[in-house]
Amino acid sequence: GTNAEYGVATTLNADIVFNIFKDVIDVGYRFFDCAQFYNNENVVGQALKCSNMPREDLFLASKVWTDNIYLGRDAIIKQVETTLKDLQTTYLDLYLIHWPVPGKHIEAYKVLEELQKEGKIKSIGISNYTIEDYLELKPHITIKPTINQIEVNPFLYRKNTINFFQAEGVHIQAYRALRQGQEMNNNIIATIAKKHNKTSAQVLGRWCIQKNIIFIPKTVNRQRMEENINIFDFSLDAEDISQLDSLTTQQSLTAFKELYQKCVIRDTPLTEGVKTNITVD
Repeated sequence: GTNAEYGVATTLNADIVFNIFKDVIDVGYRFFDCAQFYNNENVVGQALKCSNMPREDLFLASKVWTDNIYLGRDAIIKQVETTLKDLQTTYLDLYLIHWPVPGKHIEAYKVLEELQKEGKIKSIGISNYTIEDYLELKPHITIKPTINQIEVNPFLYRKNTINFFQAEGVHIQAYRALRQGQEMNNNIIATIAKKHNKTSAQVLGRWCIQKNIIFIPKTVNRQRMEENINIFDFSLDAEDISQLDSLTTQQSLTAFKELYQKCVIRDTPLTEGVKTNITVD
C-alpha cells in the first residue's frame, strides 16, 4: 500500500489536524505512522474517528520510546494500552521498538511478542537497528520483525545495512526519505526531476520504491500529499540511480553514528553499554 507519516501533527491545533487528516484520507493514504515520542496519538485518534473510515481499512503503527524500553515490561504494556486508548482502537497493525536501548531492547521485544499473542499487536517491528543490534536480538526471539524503520535517502544510503536486512527478510521502511525538505534544490536531484517532468520529492520517493524500500513521506500540505503518492507512473534509469546513490558522504555516515550513539540511551539513566563498533554503511 501507500504510506504516510504524520509526526508533525503534534505542534498543530486540533482543527488543523482534522483538516489534514481529511485531506490525507481523501488523497488515499491509509498508513499512519505514530509514536509515543511524537506525542500525537490522541489527536490522531480523534481525527481518524471523525473520518468514519472502517478500522480494517486503516493501518496504524506506533513505537515505544527509550524511557519505557529502559523501564521494561510493565511500562511497555502500559504504554501500549495508552496508545490503544488514544488511537481509539483495540489493536495496532504494527508496533516498533523505537531505538535498541543497550541491555534492554531484547526484553522489550519479548514483551511485544506477548502482546502479539494477545492480539493487541498484529506485527512487530524495530527501528534504528544496526546489523549488530539485530544479530544480538535474533537468537532470543521467536517472531521475526516485519520491518526495520531507519533513515534512508540518497544522502544517507547505508547500502550494506539495507542489503543485510532485506536478505534477512526484514523490510526496510524509510523515514526522512525526503530529507525533511532540505535537499529539494540539490542540483543532481533537480536535474533528474526535470528530465522526468517530476518534482524532487517524487524522485526521492521513486528512488526508495525502486530499492524495495517502503516510503513514508511526511507533509501537512494537500498538494504535496498528492505529489508524494504520484510516483508509480515513471521509473528512474540506471544512470539516475547511480547518481543518486553517490550522494552519501563519509561525513553523513559519521553524523549517523554520532546520532545513533546519542539516541539509544536518550531519556534513560544509561551512560555506558553503547556499541562503538557498528556497521555505519
